[in-house]
Amino acid sequence: MVKAFDNFEVWFVTGAQLLYGGDAVVQVDGHSKEMVDGLNNSGRLPIKVVYKGTANSSKEVADIMSAANNDNRCVGVITWMHTFSPAKMWIHGLQILRKPLLHLHTQYNKQIPWKTMDMDFMNLNQSAHGDREYGHILSRLRKPRKTVVGYWQDEKTQDHIAVWSRVCAAWADSQDMLILRFGDQMNNVAVTDGDKVAAEQVMGYHVDYMPFSDVMVYFNNVKDVDVDALVAVYFKDYAHDKVLEDKSTEAYKKIWNSAKAELTLRAVLEDKGAKGFTTNFDDLGDANVEETGKGFDQIPGLASQRLMHDGYGFGAEGDWKSAALYRTTWFMTQGLPGGSSFLEDYTLNFDGDNTSILEAHMLEINPDIAEEKPRLEVHFLGIGIRKSQTARLVFTSKQGHGIAATVVDMGNRFRLIANDVNCIKSKPLPKLPVASNLWIPEPTFEVGVGCWINAGGTHHSCFSYDITDEYWRDYAEIADIECCIINNKTDYEDFRKELRFNEVYYMLNKALR
Repeated sequence: MVKAFDNFEVWFVTGAQLLYGGDAVVQVDGHSKEMVDGLNNSGRLPIKVVYKGTANSSKEVADIMSAANNDNRCVGVITWMHTFSPAKMWIHGLQILRKPLLHLHTQYNKQIPWKTMDMDFMNLNQSAHGDREYGHILSRLRKPRKTVVGYWQDEKTQDHIAVWSRVCAAWADSQDMLILRFGDQMNNVAVTDGDKVAAEQVMGYHVDYMPFSDVMVYFNNVKDVDVDALVAVYFKDYAHDKVLEDKSTEAYKKIWNSAKAELTLRAVLEDKGAKGFTTNFDDLGDANVEETGKGFDQIPGLASQRLMHDGYGFGAEGDWKSAALYRTTWFMTQGLPGGSSFLEDYTLNFDGDNTSILEAHMLEINPDIAEEKPRLEVHFLGIGIRKSQTARLVFTSKQGHGIAATVVDMGNRFRLIANDVNCIKSKPLPKLPVASNLWIPEPTFEVGVGCWINAGGTHHSCFSYDITDEYWRDYAEIADIECCIINNKTDYEDFRKELRFNEVYYMLNKALR
């Protein structure tokens, strides 16, 4: 079990009815308890499953769903029909339910007892019958849900439930997520902007602007002794040249000031209860900071790197959608080994079948994805309002499979785009001392990039080594937003058709509502 999810629960509700008598319901109840215990003892589920009993009437269904809505520990509801459960009795409860829903199509017994099966057994074990009745009403109600089909003791079945559970936890986290924007969108960039009201309405998180003058109040309250202590942590945790520890050098001063910026941002985020933030390298306080001391003397890249490691969402150049999506990515991958990060498409390396994209940013890449121990370095950065020596962690990323995702505002809906990628070995970049990743999009560079561009994907993405497109499909289903997946099965022309079909679907859906 992942400790980060200890305060969460997934509720398990079994559908039945009283037609077959009280003894049958007692057996259903016993089987359900055994199944829930088995799921919890499997060691494969990150969140505890809590059995909430059988539902035998419309009132019982509605009462359970209403309770789920009002219990902050409950992040989702699993339903399973042990017997035939007339689906009309589920209508009001499903209409009430606001938490994510999983329909588990399974059966208590693994195999048919051919020699002993009688009518009583048939009446009791009707999942093949009952789950179809229940599935019909879910479809009739247009109820977003995940459907998992398989025997409850099989690892594959449990893994599908585990993925959904993690997504449910991240969804619950986003419902009170606050993103702070230190500055606005930059240079008239469209893709990083969008409708913040619609985002809160659809995906739950709230976005606020915070002027840098307010940030400076926190900056001025940071104590030198605390900055000294954090600098010591930097030198302890990261590889570095010994000369950086010389307090008489400009490089040490830049590291010290980076530590002060990190403590400032942490204080702001903690005080405001924010789970993420964006920066804008044209808005860092007084332009004459070297003389006045009233601002950051460099882009807070090192601070952003370390805050991402701790789970704070981050988006560059005011990209609040990426900040929120990164927080969600990080939250649902807690306890998994690979790591995640905010990334940006930088430049291309054309090399036949190995044509790849260099992913980086000026500075802000999470060290969790580093191949080796990150190096603390100080180099000149000639962009934005602060053209100066700037501290940062430098590394290349691990090789392996991962997935990049983004959310874009299409005007009448949000679209989630995810692309499977294969991270390959990167060559040294002696003149570009930044953190970076090098990947080949699936199914090929041409198809993967072509589909991403046709879908309107951003140049920013939220990347993870740990998750699969199943996570993003589940997230989009819960949020009820469009989902476009690009992987090794994607055909370019079929994908373009999918985009056109989706456009018609959402136009008609809006008209019908």
